Amino acid sequence: MVDRNLIREFNIDEEDFEAQFASLTNAAAKDMGVAELEEGETWDFDDLIVDSAKEFDAGKILAGHVIRVEGDDVLVDVGYKSEGVVPLSDWEDGEPPPEPGQSIEVLLEEVEDSSGLVLLSKKKASRIRSWEVVISKYKEGDVVSGAVVRKIKGGLLVDIGVNVFLPASQVDIRRPADIGDYIGRTIECVILKIDEARRNIVVSRRKLIEDNREKMKRDLLSKITIGEIRKGMVKNIADFGAFVDLGGIDGLLHITDMSYGRINHPSEMVKIDDEIEVMILNVDTDREKIALGLKQKFPSPWAVVSEKYPVGTKITGEVVNVMSYGAFVKLEEGIEGLVHISEMSWTKRVNHPSELVAIGDKVEVVVLGISKEKQEISLGMKQTQANPWDNVAGKYPVGQIVTGTVRNLTNYGAFIEIEEGIDGLLHVSDMSWTRKISHASEMLQKGEKVTCQVLSVDQERKRIALGLKQLQNDPWSTTIPEKYAPGAVVTGTVTKLTNFGVFVELEPSLEGLLHISELADKKVENPEEVVKVGDQIEVRILRVDINDRKIGLSRKLSGPIEPEPKAAGGGGGGGTPGAGGGDSSAPREELKGGTSGTSGPLFTMDSPAPVAAPEPEVAPEPEAALEPEIEPEPETAAE
Repeated sequence: MVDRNLIREFNIDEEDFEAQFASLTNAAAKDMGVAELEEGETWDFDDLIVDSAKEFDAGKILAGHVIRVEGDDVLVDVGYKSEGVVPLSDWEDGEPPPEPGQSIEVLLEEVEDSSGLVLLSKKKASRIRSWEVVISKYKEGDVVSGAVVRKIKGGLLVDIGVNVFLPASQVDIRRPADIGDYIGRTIECVILKIDEARRNIVVSRRKLIEDNREKMKRDLLSKITIGEIRKGMVKNIADFGAFVDLGGIDGLLHITDMSYGRINHPSEMVKIDDEIEVMILNVDTDREKIALGLKQKFPSPWAVVSEKYPVGTKITGEVVNVMSYGAFVKLEEGIEGLVHISEMSWTKRVNHPSELVAIGDKVEVVVLGISKEKQEISLGMKQTQANPWDNVAGKYPVGQIVTGTVRNLTNYGAFIEIEEGIDGLLHVSDMSWTRKISHASEMLQKGEKVTCQVLSVDQERKRIALGLKQLQNDPWSTTIPEKYAPGAVVTGTVTKLTNFGVFVELEPSLEGLLHISELADKKVENPEEVVKVGDQIEVRILRVDINDRKIGLSRKLSGPIEPEPKAAGGGGGGGTPGAGGGDSSAPREELKGGTSGTSGPLFTMDSPAPVAAPEPEVAPEPEAALEPEIEPEPETAAE
């Protein structure tokens, strides 16, 4: 409100006063950012004060002018009643320093702090303006480019006008060992997410690479053909091969397709980031897999292996690997053969190939077989020497007496080494004429020297049968029938009780059967009622069966002995085979006879009559001689 009386008192022209007042208020309004009045308009100062106060809320961006620089502070006039203070550090390195009168934008952080100062920030105002530009320019899914400025927890900060977050998992397809290596590099990324409320942007370089590779992969799969040569970059190496980036898709270069020769690890042939040329071996478009080959670019040495190394060829090679089943020998680069453990020596018993050869040894071998399809060669070391089995029949004829060492004991016999690499089998049935042997260890010990007779020689099957009892006459055809004639009374020792009778030892290794019906004049239900193991008893010889090597006994010391009925064909009973003109090939009847007025069989299986004494079980006699089991020879050679 204007006091007109005051104007008249100072003798001021009203029109001049109005003009001067309008000029001053317009200048003040301009400083406060308020539009000037048109001619004839008047100011409402209450509204002007309220509008001016609204412009100075904290968090607003204001325009100001640099007044001066005082130490580390820059005083800026933003139209408030007092100057604002901006830290000098808000000016970045390399940015021109503030000059008085320079126009800048600042963010009002606090109208009046505890010291009454107006706190401003040029840096924060610049960030907000940059954010607004980025938000208006980009959206989610857009590709942006920026420099990696620094490494933070969980990823990197990339400057695209504002700092955006690149998670470590999104830096590359395979997470790098140190993402800090990307600092200072300019990279392209795709915007994954924009959070306007928090002013945060998340970007991904990995997704951009994957999208580009997917396009390149589809293009590559539509053009690639088997057999063509392509360049690629080695991206990863594993024990089984290397992965090669062909430009959009990785192919596998397997270790077996790197070289025709032997390699222990793919790193011997390629290194990561090596650029190599490979041949396309196979393409699986459905599974998006490509098989690559390096050695296929060159001719295969196996193409002429049959002509170069025909069967029977003697050649010197180098041992490159030793396995439990044999040794691999390199004949030339890319050509290896297997010497099976069974082809290493004619005479030595080889438990492991390392007993004869070691990696790096030079050995002479003979080619035994070739499989070009499987790329395998079978080799032999023993074939370079004479086979001692070729002369064994002449050296050890049937009937010859030989001395050897017990090498192994089994339930069916003993293996006797008669010379290095030449074993014969002494079967349990050929150890004793009279003793029933269940295991060879009952007669012999490992390492014992023993003299035997050669019974048979199978040179083709490399077997020799030996006999120990054949060194003596058969007592069953000489002394036993004479010493133990039917009716003779002898003393023996009870060795075993059974439900059908008692075994009595007449002399060492010679037993007879005392049937339960011959234990006493009365009926006996259990032999233990009459005798016990170890008892010395007198018995009478009833019968001696030379063919079955059995002796029938009785405790009934008196009374007649029933004669054995004649066999069909007129043969006499109870004597030697063929006695009485009988046919010796006719089946023998069971041993019969007794002292009770009956002529039933002495040994019978009919119930309820007691059965005859069975012989102890003896392993069936094998053909000639059995050699120890040998691991079956694999197909030629396995690489």
